[in-house]
Amino acid sequence: MDNSSQPAQGAVVLGGGISGLLAARELAAAGRTVTVLEATASWGGCVGNHVVAGLTLDSGAESFATRSPAVAELAGELGLGGNIVAPRPGGAWVQLPDGPRELPKTGVLGIPANPWDPEVRRTLGFVGSLRASLDKYLPASLGASSDVTSVAALVRARMGRRVLERLVAPVVGGVHSADPGLLDVDMVAPGLRAGIREHGSLAAAVAAQRRGSPQPSAAKAGSAVAGLEGGMYTLVSALLSDLRSRGVTLLGGTVADAVERTADGWRVTAGDATYDGGLLVVALPGPAAVGLLQDAVPALAGRNPESGPDVRLVTLVVDLPELDRRPRGTGILVAPQTPGIQAKALTHATAKWDWLAAAAGPGTHVLRLSYGRLDGTSTGAPESNGSAPARDADLLAAALRDASALLDVPVQGTDVVGWDVVRWQGALPFAAVGHKARVAEVRSLCAAEAGLGIVGGWVAGNGLAAVVADTRKEIRSLLS
Repeated sequence: MDNSSQPAQGAVVLGGGISGLLAARELAAAGRTVTVLEATASWGGCVGNHVVAGLTLDSGAESFATRSPAVAELAGELGLGGNIVAPRPGGAWVQLPDGPRELPKTGVLGIPANPWDPEVRRTLGFVGSLRASLDKYLPASLGASSDVTSVAALVRARMGRRVLERLVAPVVGGVHSADPGLLDVDMVAPGLRAGIREHGSLAAAVAAQRRGSPQPSAAKAGSAVAGLEGGMYTLVSALLSDLRSRGVTLLGGTVADAVERTADGWRVTAGDATYDGGLLVVALPGPAAVGLLQDAVPALAGRNPESGPDVRLVTLVVDLPELDRRPRGTGILVAPQTPGIQAKALTHATAKWDWLAAAAGPGTHVLRLSYGRLDGTSTGAPESNGSAPARDADLLAAALRDASALLDVPVQGTDVVGWDVVRWQGALPFAAVGHKARVAEVRSLCAAEAGLGIVGGWVAGNGLAAVVADTRKEIRSLLS
């Protein structure tokens, strides 16, 4: 097959995740003839679905942050605005070595806006809250003036070890599947260090970010998110329908083998076929994107970002009326130092979403437990957490043990009416320290090449809100 006669007004998008599909929509809306190549047979990337015990469930992202209007606006454009739902107000918990605690409600990445809030003090103890409160007396430059810094270094310097270990590490591990010592704070919490310089302390910067959220300040922890009735994967279905209505060509199971410059733009080779376009948008994970482009853009050689963690998501559908009381609210995050528990987080999905509880029926509950995170070694290099089981049978056994311990309700194999394991191998973006600067370099090199754009979570930051906003900005810049 030869598609080389496609006019220069055409555009080729590599990758059929949310960023690739949204890029295609922006290009098609601007009058471009668009072809999307996706290596797998499924669309949406980390926003997928699977069927467990007759229930169609999210297999990846199941909510989006509401501190940005980006996802809500997209959902509205796709006719899903009326389907946006808030989670039940049960709030999230954190499992510490000395037992479970309610997660403080006023925080960013677990960093508290007020160290003396009752929930914070119960978690930190008097000494921990006292140390954290010293933050407001420290120079605003502490932790905010260096070129780059990790989440852990910033929190430890300004608020101390207990805030880091008992609040931040569980939240960061649950959201980013990584040790906070490995993550670039400017990538996972953009604007936070600038907020310290502006407001004088880390707590004040967190409070300012919370004030910028449409969520009320008294909202429970974990409630600064929303979902879609029926599941987040319905966003992908709506996007695909929209793209087909715009005449976008969607080619699944098509692996891009090579990229090269042409007189009119770009050529992508996939097997025996070629696809030409005046514009090329690469919406692949970071290592794959840089690896594919470096022959056409030699300056990219050696700039591959690090792969993300390998995450295993175990979904249990259980017949267990004892969980009707929602013993841990919408879910529970696990502090890494907690003995005897291998999961990094548990989401009680039927306690979180009313629509799912109604679909499951009385006494039936959906539990999602996630395993695998990147931990720091003595050299500071990331390595996959070896405590996470590898085989499905071992993951099921671990999930039953962990769910029983975390929920304080025995969950046995005889209670399970369906289960599944979904593996995300390196799919989550890994914002290592210095990652923001490296992304800026990659984007600068790509911007110097006419007609080339690069999008995705690894350049935008983790989370649907960041990806949607960044993708639209990048494509509009490319078109202009």
